[in-house]
Amino acid sequence: MIVSDSIYGKHIVEGVLEELIVSKPLQRLKGIHQGGASYLVNEKWDATRFDHSIGVMLLIKSLGGSLEEQIAGLLHDVSHTAFSHVIDFVLDCKDEDYHEKIYEHVIMESEIPSILKRYGYECEDIFQSKWELLEQPAPELCADRVDYTLRDMYQYGHITLESVHDFLHHVTIINGRMYLDNIESAEWFVETYYSEVIDFFMDPINIYGYDILAKTLKLALANNLISLDDLLGTDEEVMSLLSSTEDHEVQNLIKRIHGNVKLKEDQLDYDIHLKNKVRLIDPSVIQGTHLVRASNLSEKVQDMGVKAHKRASKGMYLKVISD
Repeated sequence: MIVSDSIYGKHIVEGVLEELIVSKPLQRLKGIHQGGASYLVNEKWDATRFDHSIGVMLLIKSLGGSLEEQIAGLLHDVSHTAFSHVIDFVLDCKDEDYHEKIYEHVIMESEIPSILKRYGYECEDIFQSKWELLEQPAPELCADRVDYTLRDMYQYGHITLESVHDFLHHVTIINGRMYLDNIESAEWFVETYYSEVIDFFMDPINIYGYDILAKTLKLALANNLISLDDLLGTDEEVMSLLSSTEDHEVQNLIKRIHGNVKLKEDQLDYDIHLKNKVRLIDPSVIQGTHLVRASNLSEKVQDMGVKAHKRASKGMYLKVISD
């Protein structure tokens, strides 16, 4: 199989990775949008969990990660429900980790264990191991965090492919973890990351879409119009279920999920207040024989971190002028 990725180019994929890619759990991710409700309010915000999963796998490969860690990267998002992190607002998961809570269950109920077993792998070895390229606690870099940032910001026109490749050229691996070899690359990535998790995630129209869709799903679940199991379908499958109900309140909410809405920020007179998980980045940079946090080397990084924390902690207060 030849995999063609918008960031990492063309790669030959075979064996266990190829079988996993064509499996139902991975193919389902083509119908799960990375930005949750985003594509419903802006059709250009259409990156998928499938794109991201392939990207994480290829990034780990390019950084010298083992085949097992590439498998883990490919599978890391298979348990995301329809509309991705919108479910966390529906179920009040403050850490935005519902997909992690159901990860093992989703894997074990699929054909993934049998695929892995044919190639001599056990599921437990894949999802219980600590993969340090794939995941690191914030504020450090990891393949998951780096890929979704670069992917969204490139696909939505905020950064160039040249700048992406230049940044990746300055990523270096020490003891299986991602670090940067100069402060300029750290400053660039910190700015890009906050363009993603602050400017994009907290874009008023994005916040609006999340809020209305979360209310729709919460009402539909409460009235037994859909089930949590239904949310293991694709975005469009769940939207079709919602659209087919005869519940007038659900139908009225669905009609409000679009991009032709006028909003204004108003902390005193607001209709919507939504807070995402606070996501901060402060990658370590190699300085001689030491690793030093970027914020200790750059006032720019310090300042961006303070501003991002303040905005994320406050959340977004929106007044709906018309919808």
